[in-house]
Amino acid sequence: MTTPTLVAQIRKGFRSGTLASFALDVEIDVPPGITILFGPSGAGKSTLLDCIAGLTRPDAGRIASGDAVLFDSEAGINLPPQRRSAAYVFQSLALFPHLSAEDNVSYGLAQLSAAERRACTVEILESFRVASHGRHKPGELSGGERQRVALARALVTSPRVLLLDEPLSALDAGVKFEILEDLRGWNAARRLPILYVTHSREEVDALGERVIALDHGRVVATGAPREVLDAPRRLRLAQAAGFENLLAATVLELRQADGVMRVRLETGDAELEVPLAHAAPGDSVRLAIRAGDILLATERPSGLSARNILPGKILSLEPRSTFVTARVDCGATFAVHLTPGACRGLELAEGQNVWMILKTHSCHFVQE
Repeated sequence: MTTPTLVAQIRKGFRSGTLASFALDVEIDVPPGITILFGPSGAGKSTLLDCIAGLTRPDAGRIASGDAVLFDSEAGINLPPQRRSAAYVFQSLALFPHLSAEDNVSYGLAQLSAAERRACTVEILESFRVASHGRHKPGELSGGERQRVALARALVTSPRVLLLDEPLSALDAGVKFEILEDLRGWNAARRLPILYVTHSREEVDALGERVIALDHGRVVATGAPREVLDAPRRLRLAQAAGFENLLAATVLELRQADGVMRVRLETGDAELEVPLAHAAPGDSVRLAIRAGDILLATERPSGLSARNILPGKILSLEPRSTFVTARVDCGATFAVHLTPGACRGLELAEGQNVWMILKTHSCHFVQE
């Protein structure tokens, strides 16, 4: 049997307090599988999940899972949360501290016999690899184990849809990706619609079959993760997607035959060749460039297809866990990511003169 798609058309405004100017106005389809809901803080991601779960009532719209209508403002339908069959896992998990893992998971199965509750509970705890901790209380479990129990509790009731609001943000990367792999494996046969809120690009790449990007309460992009996040069209989305270099520039000239145009950066007088866009000389534009898309050389390179080769000076070198961030002054300051090995091999140091190399199509235009 095919799992129904979740469809939501929602309008919700906030007219008082700190959210006076915010309005959610979205229309989304969430097919079976994992859909990532991505966007900057305050974009409306959690509000959208609350509306679907029935915790927040939209001003207008319709929410349905297949033939089951959960909310319809025109028809006067507004099912309470307990009748929507929408499992919701928060970052805080909200496990009952006085109950064991097994009792937490079986809590929503009161309608079943004791034997059926036990069988369902053990099966899903095994799916999330915490069956051996069934008699332990939440306080006796690690963070990853508690998260596995929370997922098991949410899914044991066979919900129509699973809503996940940044559930793994407090976990380290290794544990996080093990749980993501288990969730993907559990859902492979069931194909439940899963709407997963995250700020982590790594989680998007690990889980996402599809991304819905929100900003200011609107859907601004939909598609595969690379389509949406590797070439964002909004400034705030570029920031959320991890573009480290966000630069203002002025268009100097268009070269239609070459498919490019020249821009001058607002800070300093450095010029870049960028992809051709709908712009005219004198127009102001904003560019987003990933730090990992920039190369450094200690001598001026030649014979490259990259069109942007800028002289600069290293302002600082900042070691991170798996890379080094170089701050390079080329009139404007750029962040550049290098491996520690590359940094050692080039014998880079603060104050050193270098050449910065940037491909034309690594420059992406973004709007405010």
